[in-house]
Amino acid sequence: MGRVSQAQAQENRQRVVATASRMFREKGTAVSVADLMKTAGLTRGGFHKQFVSKADLVDEAIAHAFEDPEAHSPAGREEPAGDHEAARRTLIEQYLSVWHRDHAGEGCPVSGFAADLGREPDQAARSQHVYINGVRNRAARLATGDDDGMAQLCTMVGALALARATRGNPISEELLQAARTALTKSGSGQCEPQHHVD
Repeated sequence: MGRVSQAQAQENRQRVVATASRMFREKGTAVSVADLMKTAGLTRGGFHKQFVSKADLVDEAIAHAFEDPEAHSPAGREEPAGDHEAARRTLIEQYLSVWHRDHAGEGCPVSGFAADLGREPDQAARSQHVYINGVRNRAARLATGDDDGMAQLCTMVGALALARATRGNPISEELLQAARTALTKSGSGQCEPQHHVD
């Protein structure tokens, strides 16, 4: 076989990073390099030509996830432009949806990487800057008045984690609904959640 062109090598690297970003959010960073490369349609040997270590790939995968617009709007739905409150409610509804619960690999990196970064202090130290910026940016999209959005984000991430852990039991959807209701209450009532249909 001939040598891979520089353009092909770059394309392969991007494919590995995108694949890793999805797989790590869905299954955790313990996914083996062999499984990752197989899913990407490449050989394991190609990994060592592209990355110094798996830790370097995890860093790039986390950064990629925060740059991915699909991860900002679960289910690929657009947020209303120009109306912060409507955008905030849409984000809450999408985040706390059954679709997002069931599609961790395509979802928010804040929830997708939290457990791994909490368990792996060495990796957390490497990836923390990107992750912290991502957390702050997500919270800012929820901010209202004097509320910086942090507590709202904590509620959303926690509810999503609990819903994923209890999937298959009715309590899973009850947890999502309870958090949606708590976060979308207003003086005039509640915002009805919109459901995504695949």
